[in-house]
Amino acid sequence: MTVSEVRRRFLAFYEARGHVIIPSAPIVPGNDPTTLFTSSGMQPLLPYFLGEDHPEGKRVVNAQLSFRAGDIEEVGDNRHTTFFEMLGNWSFGDYFKQEQLPWIFEFLTSKETGFGIDPNRLYVTVFAEDTEAGIPLDTEAIELWKRLFGEVGVSAEFSNIGSEEAGYEKGMGPNDRIFAYDAKKNWWSRSGVPSNMPAGEPGGPDSEIFYDFGTEHDPKWGAHCHPNCDCGRFVEIGNSVFMQFMKQEDGSFVELPKKNIDFGGGLERITMATVGPDIFELDIFDAARAVIEERSGKKYHSDEATMRSFRIILDHMRAASFMLAEGIVPSNSEAGYVLRRLLRRAIRESDRLGIHDAVLADVAKGYGDVYADHYPHVAQNADKIREEIAKEEEKFRKTLTTGLRELEKLVSKGAITPEDVFTLFTTYGFPIELTEEIAKEREIEIDLTAVMELMKKHQETSRAGGAQRFAGGLADHAEQTVRYHTTHHILLKALQMVLGPEVKQRGSNITSERLRIDFASPGKMTDEQKAEVEKIVNDIIYQDLPVTRSVMPREEAEKLGAEMEFGVKYPDMVSVYSVGPIHATEENPDIPNAFSLEFCGGPHVANTSEIHAEDRRFKIQKEEAVASGVRRIKAVLV
Repeated sequence: MTVSEVRRRFLAFYEARGHVIIPSAPIVPGNDPTTLFTSSGMQPLLPYFLGEDHPEGKRVVNAQLSFRAGDIEEVGDNRHTTFFEMLGNWSFGDYFKQEQLPWIFEFLTSKETGFGIDPNRLYVTVFAEDTEAGIPLDTEAIELWKRLFGEVGVSAEFSNIGSEEAGYEKGMGPNDRIFAYDAKKNWWSRSGVPSNMPAGEPGGPDSEIFYDFGTEHDPKWGAHCHPNCDCGRFVEIGNSVFMQFMKQEDGSFVELPKKNIDFGGGLERITMATVGPDIFELDIFDAARAVIEERSGKKYHSDEATMRSFRIILDHMRAASFMLAEGIVPSNSEAGYVLRRLLRRAIRESDRLGIHDAVLADVAKGYGDVYADHYPHVAQNADKIREEIAKEEEKFRKTLTTGLRELEKLVSKGAITPEDVFTLFTTYGFPIELTEEIAKEREIEIDLTAVMELMKKHQETSRAGGAQRFAGGLADHAEQTVRYHTTHHILLKALQMVLGPEVKQRGSNITSERLRIDFASPGKMTDEQKAEVEKIVNDIIYQDLPVTRSVMPREEAEKLGAEMEFGVKYPDMVSVYSVGPIHATEENPDIPNAFSLEFCGGPHVANTSEIHAEDRRFKIQKEEAVASGVRRIKAVLV
């Protein structure tokens, strides 16, 4: 079965059960300063878990494009990717466990209405008790799973296998199929385990579903295999989060009056059940893999080293294709830096396969074709993708030349420290393996263990930073951040008034310290233009205008002229924020009498008077170029 077919079946399955299909959010969130990338299906929907009404109602479903930068170094085995699609269904205060678990089990196992996986290959995990938090073992989920497996003739016994600290010393029994793990494995909140959650934060247990590929257990991961073992036999394909508790000031937990469901299932991992334990043998990789085989003269299954290089190129170029299609370009900061890193790692691996001329653009073309049915924007941006990849390949070849020069300087000293090797890799992009090879030729020893320790610390820091950025999600509703968000809307409209209606937002970053907007503009702003923009923004702020959220059909919002975020596909019902009331005038019955009108999920101030509290005024700190045809403004309220 193809990836496209599985996606289609999942969406149709939940649409038939009252869910509205919503589009994927962009890979890079335009109005979320807390994260570089969209890393899960739940992330763009977090405001609705925190109480805001979703425009499409209480049941929604989609396939969300996702990227996890922290997994870059993991790519190379049979199952890890940085880019993936997350299938998700959500209930905002509607149905709960009694509906969710039977539905997802039916989708996975039914040949008539779902996917048709052999239920004998499925294993599940549930939340074990947390005595400190006073949260009991999830017996409700256990009984549900026992019933569901029993209905298809599969024996399913429960095993309280224990915690990570205990080393999972108990092995699996022949009929064990339902396993309880502690909060590190089977609890979800933005802050992690219950003890780390602040008062007022929601969270809940989850239940994960694993597919057993039946591969031999590798004892280096422990004496016994179990669903959460990292040996590769079991692969997680889905997770139902039961958002049912809220932490109190005294550290205790109470049940939420409205409980939510958040299911996330890896589209590619689910589809793996039809091809075996190698995610890179899915149909979405066929065309790209064929290009690499033809240009390298090597087959994918030649040996482990060859397969690793293939996998890195296949994964990284898929992620790069979607990023480039959304307007991200290689740079030395934020999302652009991650894109540059992906491309350069792919170039190094193509060199390792013996491909020394430009090949990555041809690899990328395969993704535009295979995703054309659901994500046509990749194929539509094929020329731009090819151009950016070609430029980056040329730049990196020069970088490698520079790295060789720096390496020669170090070699001339007669010694190379682990810090030298690490700097060559992080600063010049010079491969560690190539440094090691040349040092061996010169009979210079390198402490590779120390180098790997430095790399490990670097990766841990990157992951921790990414987790910290996401920890706030869209719930960073600090008073000053909200003020800046509304000011950002006003600023965009002011820029259009001064520079022309062709000005469109191309990105943003809003914190409690300042706001930043990237916008399409042909040239540098003059001092007079900046002064005029500041005047307009301050005039609007001091008019004490109401800021209103309206939910309306997308077509109606478009007719009203509401600003749309670049690259976003919007659902049929949308949330629109206006600065100033939305109503027609006698002279212009079709034009809203609002200063600005934008598609947006919020949050915002209720009135612009909140922005100028304590006599604050809007001030542009800096205006600069960030890419061809794209300018950036950083501004503050002082």
